[in-house]
Amino acid sequence: MPLSHFLFASLATYIEHLVVLCKSSLMGKIGTITNPGQRRSMPALVYLRAILYVPELVWACLGAVWVSDDGRGCDPATVGAVISAVVASWIILLFTAVGVVFVFDPLGNPRPQPPAMEPLGVRDMQSSEGTQFLSTARSLAVKVWESRLRLLCCCLPQDESYRAAFSSIAQLFSSFFSDTDLVPSDIAAGLALLHQEQDKMERSRDPDVVVPHSPSSPGEDLEAELEKATHWMQFAAAAYGWPLYIYSNLFTGPCKLSGDCCRSRVAEDEIVGGDHLGCHFSSILQTTGLQYRDFIHVSFHNQIYEIPFFVALDHKREAILVAVRGTLSLKDVLTDLSAECENLPIEGVSGACYAHKGISQAAGYVYKRLVNDGILNQAFSIAPEYKLVITGHSLGAGAASVLAILLRNSFPTLQCYAFSPPGGLLSKALADYSKDFVVSVVLGKDLVPRLSIPNMEDLKRKLLKIVSNCNKPKYRILLQGCWYELFGGDPDDCPTEMDNRREQELSQPLLGEESLIVRHSSSYQSLGSDESPAHTPAHLPLFLPGRILHITEDGPTRRSCFSQVRYRADWSNEMAFRSILISPRMLTDHMPDIVLRALGTLTKDKPFSLCPSSLSDSQHNAI
Repeated sequence: MPLSHFLFASLATYIEHLVVLCKSSLMGKIGTITNPGQRRSMPALVYLRAILYVPELVWACLGAVWVSDDGRGCDPATVGAVISAVVASWIILLFTAVGVVFVFDPLGNPRPQPPAMEPLGVRDMQSSEGTQFLSTARSLAVKVWESRLRLLCCCLPQDESYRAAFSSIAQLFSSFFSDTDLVPSDIAAGLALLHQEQDKMERSRDPDVVVPHSPSSPGEDLEAELEKATHWMQFAAAAYGWPLYIYSNLFTGPCKLSGDCCRSRVAEDEIVGGDHLGCHFSSILQTTGLQYRDFIHVSFHNQIYEIPFFVALDHKREAILVAVRGTLSLKDVLTDLSAECENLPIEGVSGACYAHKGISQAAGYVYKRLVNDGILNQAFSIAPEYKLVITGHSLGAGAASVLAILLRNSFPTLQCYAFSPPGGLLSKALADYSKDFVVSVVLGKDLVPRLSIPNMEDLKRKLLKIVSNCNKPKYRILLQGCWYELFGGDPDDCPTEMDNRREQELSQPLLGEESLIVRHSSSYQSLGSDESPAHTPAHLPLFLPGRILHITEDGPTRRSCFSQVRYRADWSNEMAFRSILISPRMLTDHMPDIVLRALGTLTKDKPFSLCPSSLSDSQHNAI
């Protein structure tokens, strides 16, 4: 068969797919999210697209064979067009397969639908059968998520520790997504609506509201703590090695590291592990300004629950510094996602003591290296009068905080500076215990310090509420949401049906909201249960460590790209981070270079206001 015929057949196939996609797009615009009645023909279009997937796959395979065998005597332009068509086909097939694997729910709706009128005994029997059915469905859901994780992490070792982590994370994901029927576009629309709703509430809030803050954090210590935090943040950022250094110094970084990474460092093998070319260690030297002789131990060994760190002597501050690296690899992501609680008994702490499992185990790994391998003893033998300081960013901040708690009894004067730590980290007893020696620094609306399982359940409940009440088609919500994120505007431009509802009607779940619930769980509450005393969280609450120093932008929310950013800093408390705030900066505020830049602006350039607690703005309120 001539290759030109293959090209025309491929174009015909693409036209068929384009027609189906256009029809699906037009059909998807009809009706609201929770009113799918007008989209009854949508499943037929999806099945038609699935049927077309088979001949497309066969045709792509034939095209690859024909190009390799029959392309020698053909026109080069035709061969090039056919190769482009084959490559495009394989790209489309790949993305379709990935979407099916990671988005499609093969279990469907696991909620059995009993008849409305049944005798009581029959209903009880069906309830027992339904419970058994749901239990089977949940176990199947865990296996599905575990298979997805293994496929996503196929490049990682599949030993016992990784399999245990996959199983733990799969249980967490399946329990979180099993009681709702939301697709990714529903979540995107809900986030767009929720962002505008939060902005509307923030604009209408009384600016004279005074927010209570931690009484153990006097305002006169604020400037001194900012100076210290700026200094230690340089080491927390340096722990990331050459990737962050190159990212922060795109023009000069490669030139500075190129010579150091290529030359042999035989002497450094005694203190540096896991850095084969020496690029990580060279970037640390460039970032911190320390000398080779100032480092006691540097480890870049990275496995699940085992994260890189380094120990150095900071003669400027007369401190023995332990800097723990944050998330930089897929193994670190698995450590982050192992978010269930683990007991962490500490001598002298009354109350329930537990912490984030993955971070607690990572801190335990660093603790064993420091204590059992004699690294800290070696450091204090060199500088016995120095104090111990522990620091880190993100995952490293959480591990540094737990490590400081583990070492507190042996080193009563130690201090810990945790930058952008995970929100779901410590129990209330451990969080209160750490206030004497841990300072957490949070920038703006950073997502990670607000990220915990209870907060995610709260976000899911809010998304269900706002999506079920919205009276606009999804495409209009997404388009208006993109416009609002890029160019701003009035959040009142996207009204919801809830504006016209009577208050007493909100005490019962809406029909639309009920349609998004697959099964009722302890994590789900109806619309009127935001502050209900009957609301009992399904997961144990976890909090940020220590005293919390919150840095926010001072001035209007929307500003030009070339205007100078002004910051303000104030002490906050853990209750200000009990809700996730939707913002375009919720991810960028977490970046270590952005945090370092904000701290540098506060302490060096001084375009800021150091605000005592009595002058705090209302951004510390949880929305």
